[in-house]
Amino acid sequence: MRHIHHALVLNFHQPPGNLQHLLQHAPWEAEEILFSLDRMPRSLWGWEDQARVHLALSGTLLETLSNPEFQAQVYGIIDCGSLLWHLQNEQLFSILGTGYYHPVLPLIPPADREEHLARWLGIARHLFSRTHFAGFWPPEMAFSMELIPLLRRFGYRYVLVDGEHVKPKKGKMRWEEIHYRPHIARYEGQEIIVIVRDRALSDAQEAGMELGWFMHEVEERTRWCDFPPLVTTASDGDNGGWFRNVRMDSNFWGVFYLPLLELSRAGGALRPTFVQDYIDRYGVHGEVVVETGAWNTSWHSGHGFTQWTGSQTQRNTLARLSGISEAIHRARWEIGENYAHSPELHALLEEAMWRLLRSETSCNFYWGEDWVSRADADLGEALHYLHQVRKKM
Repeated sequence: MRHIHHALVLNFHQPPGNLQHLLQHAPWEAEEILFSLDRMPRSLWGWEDQARVHLALSGTLLETLSNPEFQAQVYGIIDCGSLLWHLQNEQLFSILGTGYYHPVLPLIPPADREEHLARWLGIARHLFSRTHFAGFWPPEMAFSMELIPLLRRFGYRYVLVDGEHVKPKKGKMRWEEIHYRPHIARYEGQEIIVIVRDRALSDAQEAGMELGWFMHEVEERTRWCDFPPLVTTASDGDNGGWFRNVRMDSNFWGVFYLPLLELSRAGGALRPTFVQDYIDRYGVHGEVVVETGAWNTSWHSGHGFTQWTGSQTQRNTLARLSGISEAIHRARWEIGENYAHSPELHALLEEAMWRLLRSETSCNFYWGEDWVSRADADLGEALHYLHQVRKKM
């Protein structure tokens, strides 16, 4: 029997303070989000031989879940400590690296990209008791080729990208070759493995789908593959009724994924897999170029980052952000050169730095101009602390 390998990817992100806000003003919505997180390991207990789920968890979400005050606040809803413990189960879950404050990486200064990646690793290594994470999830699947050296420097073996942006480097590749095989992408002497998201199937995964329909679609899409296909579906895991619904007879886990696992255990053609296991067994094929872009949103195709840059207000704040970033990094260099033994200066600069990074949260720009003021507020506070640094230098 021909096997089709399926990599399931779920993304979870909450902006700083958002769950706390929802608990106060829309508690039912906060509970649905928390239940969607807690439901994952509970649904998969006993399926360690079959279930394979890749999780992208933003640093701000991990920060919230690991905060003792928040844990006490929601203890009657979920047990955050137990949830984080269960997500360490490497038989069921592969944790993907990402950016701490969930920024659109190609839109922020290069120096800040490194900060986001380093800070995410700091909290993830602590919470998940490991030093290495094989794959990288670019927030909003926003990728550009210039990210490759940075990802390799942080030890990532592969990166997930949206299929709409992947082109063969030379010659021709059939559509199914592009979408259902891992590839190599190179930039300035560095290379990384590219795992391609099937956009249409991922849209269906987020919206809700029947297993029979999915099986038929996968079989038709991979019909002409003369290699073991890797079908990658990636979507948010906590948005929409399909994932938030508490009824197992009408949500993603009960209607779709657990029946899929039953078919796989019975010897069916579709086999859940971890990306790294597929690569180890089948290798990679060909070289590609990934055009700069993001995944598709409700109305945005992912080309040009229009979702985050469509208005003059958004663009103005991004320009302001870039200037403040340059000033903060310049101050950091000067402190390192001339005031390396000043704890006060280092502490003040850190206050400026994390506010700068928080201003870069993708949500601040995603909702048109509605949340841009949040970025501006953080940038104002970052400038305040930067001025304090300058006064004391």
